[in-house]
Amino acid sequence: MDTRSRYATARKYLTPDDLSELTGPSEGIVKLPIHLDWSEQGIYDLSDDRQTGLMYERVIREAASVDDLRIYLNAATLCRLWGRLYLPIQARQVWEARFRALTRAA
Repeated sequence: MDTRSRYATARKYLTPDDLSELTGPSEGIVKLPIHLDWSEQGIYDLSDDRQTGLMYERVIREAASVDDLRIYLNAATLCRLWGRLYLPIQARQVWEARFRALTRAA
């Protein structure tokens, strides 16, 4: 088993208690802090669904606290993009088990 698989399996993915807590921006430019995105990109234009999706993937994978999710994710945008996000299987399972609306949205 490669190291990435073990990490994804052992990683604890965070979720908010309710999707309504996700009140992050739905438009504009967002710069993620280094603990969420250490790539050279780091800045995302939310008018571009590809950039928004990439940002959401990074935030869901790397969130160190539920506040990271609340600050950077927007519930309506998450539901709209959910089916197109490339996430570790474990992350997708945790989120979909908690929020059935995401599986319906996909």
